[in-house]
Amino acid sequence: MRAHLRLLLLAVQFYTRLPVPAWVDYSDELLNKATVYFPLVGWLVGGVAAGVFAGASFLFRNADVALLLSMVASILLTGAFHEDGFADVCDGFGGGWTQDKILAIMKDSRLGTYGAAGLGLLLAGKFLALRGLPAAAVVPALLVAHPLSRATALTCIFSHHYARANEDSKAKPVAKKMRLGELAAGLTLGALPLLAYAAWQHRPGVLLVLLPLAVAKTILARYFQRWIGGYTGDCLGAIQQVAEVSCYLFLLAGFAWKFI
Repeated sequence: MRAHLRLLLLAVQFYTRLPVPAWVDYSDELLNKATVYFPLVGWLVGGVAAGVFAGASFLFRNADVALLLSMVASILLTGAFHEDGFADVCDGFGGGWTQDKILAIMKDSRLGTYGAAGLGLLLAGKFLALRGLPAAAVVPALLVAHPLSRATALTCIFSHHYARANEDSKAKPVAKKMRLGELAAGLTLGALPLLAYAAWQHRPGVLLVLLPLAVAKTILARYFQRWIGGYTGDCLGAIQQVAEVSCYLFLLAGFAWKFI
């Protein structure tokens, strides 16, 4: 039990800004094992975002302000970890035309035009999609999308190889290995909130969200494979962000067309 707790806390330490006990040490091997708990970090981030939205909605009686504060809370909690990955991917693939150039641009800490434009559109997409949902559906959407999007990113670790052949001290640490049993456990943790929502609200149609997530992951992973021969940590962040927005857009369409 202590070993699993250590891995969970390591995942929290790596993917959020929350402090953890000093006895939680880091190694590449432990990070690979801790990846199975990535969706549980989504439970935490989604819970905080949903809590801030609910509290701000009650306090300010304004859904727009509540959504903005909810997004701020999630970004502060994660340190914009995945948003940074998405922006780096936009810069790298937007400005590079060879594997080496793309990887070099993604490693650069500076934000370029492609990254700024992509990040702005991403955040606007999140806000507008959530804003279009019925008020009662926003909290469930946050609770479902954060774990499920992180579970989607796990599938890339399992199905593809890490792209950086020559790592250096400036390369971001990232999980690079995952066994089938670990993937199954991670996917289960990521899907539990979705299954609970479908059962609680008697909305089996919401399970169809798995289809656009699978499509988005497949397209992105193949694109990364074609250009850089695999994935990087930034690529995983981009997959998580695209999957999160895809969840919100699917729910928005589902409520609009009444198929969920």
